[in-house]
Formats: sequence, C-alpha cells, structure tokens
Amino acid sequence: MDIKGKTIVVTGGGSGIGRALAGRFMAEGANYVMAADLNLKGAEATAKEFGCEAMKVDVSNESDIKTLIEHVEDTAGPIELFCSNAGIGMGRDLNTPNEEWQMSWDVNVMAHVYAARHLVPRYVERGGGYFMNTSSAAGLLNQIAGAAYGVTKHAAVGFGEWLALTYAHKGIKVSMLCPQAVRTPMTAQGNSSTQAASVDGMMEPETLADAVVEGLRNESFLILPHPEVLEYMRRKTTDYDRWIGGMNRLQNRLLGDD
Repeated sequence: MDIKGKTIVVTGGGSGIGRALAGRFMAEGANYVMAADLNLKGAEATAKEFGCEAMKVDVSNESDIKTLIEHVEDTAGPIELFCSNAGIGMGRDLNTPNEEWQMSWDVNVMAHVYAARHLVPRYVERGGGYFMNTSSAAGLLNQIAGAAYGVTKHAAVGFGEWLALTYAHKGIKVSMLCPQAVRTPMTAQGNSSTQAASVDGMMEPETLADAVVEGLRNESFLILPHPEVLEYMRRKTTDYDRWIGGMNRLQNRLLGDD
C-alpha cells in the first residue's frame, strides 16, 4: 500500500505510536487522517501539529467505533486503511482484578473485532481495504509480569490471522504491528514488564513509523520494527520447552523468585 492519497484512521492517535503514525501518514501525503483517542486533548494536539482531524473515541465501546467509521466515511470518503492501534497495558498476574482482565480484553482485542465488524462489509462491497492492528511482540512471545497484556495481545494476533485468512480473496489486507519496547506513555512507568520488553533497547515512535510505512508498502502480515523478534519466534517454535525455561530464567533475573 502506498500511503499517498489514502483516507486513514488511527486509534490511539493522541500519543505514542498513534501520534507518530498520524504524523508520518500526513508527511507521506495521505489525503485524510483521523486521530481518534479517548483523550480528546491529546488527539487535538496531534491534529493541530500535523494537520489531520481529531475525534474522541472509546475503542472498548462498539457504538463509538461504529460512529467513528460512519463519520469518516460520510465526511472524507471511504476508509482505505484502518489502524486499530489503541491499547492498554495492565494485568500483572493471577491476582489481577477481573475488571482489569475485562478492560484488557475489550481494548486489546474487541476493538479490533468491532472495527472489522463494521468495515469488512464496506471493504467487501468496494473490492478491498486494509487493516493494520497493533499487537506487540508480547502477542508472539508473551510478556513477563504482564499476564493480561500478553494473553490479550496473543488473542489480537489470532484475530488478525483469522481476518486475513478469511477475507484475503475479497481483497482485504491485514498487517499486525508487533514491536518490542517503544517510548510511549505505556512504557514510561519503567516497571519490570517494561524492563523485560526493552532488553533490545527502547525504540522511538518515529523510528517505528518508518518500519510501518515499509511494512505497509510490502503488505507484510507481520510488521516487526525490532528484527530480533523474528529470531525469537523461531527459537520459540523450534524448542518450546527450552524457550519457556529461558523466559523463566529471565523472569527470575528481573523479578526474583516470586
């Protein structure tokens, strides 16, 4: 996909990865970019800086995503790329409250489902369209000290796979963005989960945006801004038991035997 001239939606567009994507897409010559975020002030700051649009959207609410899609298509024309990027990092372990598990599920998984539910029929009718869903390397490799995050990001990858294999013949493209640690408000906490994710360094969102543009140009299912992740995936699938042992040792090194 060439970004130039495209109509694009980016959720989580008020900060971090979403903000960087909105700015990069505008710089690449997108016709229209909507930065949608629960934090309207953040989205408006993105819009003011890069010349795109802003809208308050709670991605855990299906009606909000439906309204977002209808608004953009009514005012700017058919959406050609929907970046379901908003995410939430919570849910450390077995003691995590059920409410945090549910919120993680709603934001990290169901938001992708809602976007597809309301866009796929439009894409099919038009002969195609593109979804780029942000998961995480945690969706491929899991997350130390991040039970709900790792599990829901795995589910996000699984849904992206299903979406791609089900609708490829209808012209629908899917990419999963799976970075390791990126300098965002989520990683600013500096907790043990962030320490584990940043073993290969902390990437700037603008650098990640470079990888996204390239991945979209190649229409790659997996967009891996940290190339090490591919090798980690290979090690995992080659010898699952060895991989689990190594991850356990890494956890104990970071957290102690708790």
